[in-house]
Amino acid sequence: MNNLLPKDDVTIRCPRLGHQICFSFCRSENRGLPCSRALDCWFEHFPVEEHLRGELRPEEWQQVFGGFAKPKLVSLVEMIREAQQVKK
Repeated sequence: MNNLLPKDDVTIRCPRLGHQICFSFCRSENRGLPCSRALDCWFEHFPVEEHLRGELRPEEWQQVFGGFAKPKLVSLVEMIREAQQVKK
């Protein structure tokens, strides 16, 4: 399966960030878990769902893809709080 993964020189435009990124970024940008949009963004390039289902534990899959996406403002506030905790 790993030979189907796009190499880091293969990039797509990230709808969240607004610039080109590679899959290795998408697979760990969510606090070590994949971006919740990874399935939508990468399905045309390789069997991303099959790959991630094999890579993630069921509870991780549910955490990332099983629920509703948080509003962007909520995510930003959570990230700010985490950064403040790390700074302390």
